[in-house]
Amino acid sequence: MKKTVLYIFAAAILAACNQPKTTSSSKTDNPELAKVFDNYFEESLKLYPLNATNIGDNRYNDQLPNDGSVEFLTKAQAFYTNYLAQVKHFNREDLSEADQLSYDIFTYEAQLALDGFKHHFEYMPFNQFSALPLAIGQLGSGSGSQPFKTVKDYNDWLKRVSAFSVWADTAISNFNKGIKAGVVLPKALVVKTIPELQDLVVADPTKSLFYGPITNLPKDFSDADKKQLTEAYTRAITTVISPTYKKLSDYLKTEYLPHARTTSGYSALPDGVAKYAYLVKQQTTTDKTPEEIYQTGLKEVSRIRTIMDSIKTSVGFKGDLQAFFEYMKTDPRFTPYKTPKEVLNAFENIHKRMEPNLKKMFNHVPKTPFEIRQTEAFRAASASAEYNAGSADGSRPGIFYVPILDATKFNITSGMESLFLHEAIPGHHYQISLTQENTSLPKFRRFDAGENAYVEGWALYCESLGKELGLYTDPYQYMGALGDEIHRAIRLVVDVAIHTKNMTREQAIKYMMDNEAISEQGATAEIERYMAIPGQALGYKIGALKIRELRTKYEKQMGSKFNLAEFHNQVLKDGAMPLAVFEAKMNAWATKQ
Repeated sequence: MKKTVLYIFAAAILAACNQPKTTSSSKTDNPELAKVFDNYFEESLKLYPLNATNIGDNRYNDQLPNDGSVEFLTKAQAFYTNYLAQVKHFNREDLSEADQLSYDIFTYEAQLALDGFKHHFEYMPFNQFSALPLAIGQLGSGSGSQPFKTVKDYNDWLKRVSAFSVWADTAISNFNKGIKAGVVLPKALVVKTIPELQDLVVADPTKSLFYGPITNLPKDFSDADKKQLTEAYTRAITTVISPTYKKLSDYLKTEYLPHARTTSGYSALPDGVAKYAYLVKQQTTTDKTPEEIYQTGLKEVSRIRTIMDSIKTSVGFKGDLQAFFEYMKTDPRFTPYKTPKEVLNAFENIHKRMEPNLKKMFNHVPKTPFEIRQTEAFRAASASAEYNAGSADGSRPGIFYVPILDATKFNITSGMESLFLHEAIPGHHYQISLTQENTSLPKFRRFDAGENAYVEGWALYCESLGKELGLYTDPYQYMGALGDEIHRAIRLVVDVAIHTKNMTREQAIKYMMDNEAISEQGATAEIERYMAIPGQALGYKIGALKIRELRTKYEKQMGSKFNLAEFHNQVLKDGAMPLAVFEAKMNAWATKQ
């Protein structure tokens, strides 16, 4: 899932957490501490206005921070330092249980954020997978979280996008600093980024993605407003947007590419081992070493392959597992769809089939509306299926996006059921929506999209609920689910090996294709993702293993008293947090039972 913000770099990579709605959470009991947390949240929205837009707070929709600049990074570092000192001023032992939880979450996250500044991640400001220029495309198209309902909305966007050129100049400056420091992107990523930027350069402004809001001007706008906005948007596309994308793509192609590295992993960079170790901690919120994670990955790959072999045998397939993968990828029976609507309807059918069992396993469900949509054409080629959070007030639904480039090639063995459980219900939609709806939480916990291991761990754990929810009855859909699970286990192996063991891009692609039913194109995109955002892919399996470990432990401890719906409620009710804090919280609950 790409959380509410679609790019991760520099200070923007330094985030916090997420939360749900129950009556058992309480408001912050210490008014002074509550004030500190409120001030922190309000100031964070000013510092990161795109985050404000993404949670439906429209006060800063006209602002685009130059978040790679020295001035911004200095300000961000001072921001975290100041609030960490303010929170640590309180004696934790004097706080209520609810406040201690907020204290533990905040201090862990703020310190982690501060630790990141020394690594100069701004020297590689964007790439093919994680980039503000791509986020700007989604926002400005009118299909993202930037609203285009009033004249003010339209003018806000014009002001925001006017700062894009300055942002781009800073990005180029940072790329140049990276060249001097030997901190550069792999060539394989740069060549993928260039066409993404070039695609947004147009000669005819009416053909621009950014012309979408003008094509869809509200009918109740006056003729004068329509004329003024059409001229202003045409001018912005012609004089700011297209030239900026051209400047960035030309720079990468002619100046940066010759300096890009032929290696794949962070270990090739100066201080790369320390950089990667930081990202592992940031993305898993544990003290697990890369080597520990690597060994866990090898064991999980072996375990899941054994189950896959048993299913292959049960359906009477005579070849080896690799041949079975090929059969599932190529046999026409597994590509029954003719139109994108048929694919979307199939996902809706999954939702309907599991609803009766869902009610038994969850006694707290979100009020936020939910929709299934096809991913917009401009980004579908490089997009994964994803969940984009709705707004807390319900004005924007939670959206499960499915990229469908060619419906006739959409394969049912790709794990459609597990994908829905992960990205939609009860995965990201339940977890994020319940969090945002829970007004009893401090806002810094309700509205932050960080805590990768908890957020993605929960979603992957939800995939394991398939049989209990009445899904995975078809052996090929179950193979798809196991394919999704082994995919996350493979990530533990290749992410660590790429960045600490000199595994090449090509070796990683081969390892992935040897162990799961994935095309070379798919494996290439995945491996290049891990090269682009190291460590992020580790959070899924590490988080899911922890939730499953705790469930198994409590089932044994409590016996017949164990209630699965209440366990799920306890996992979700206090929202996203570092796994270390989460485990302590859950153990305290179990002890009370």
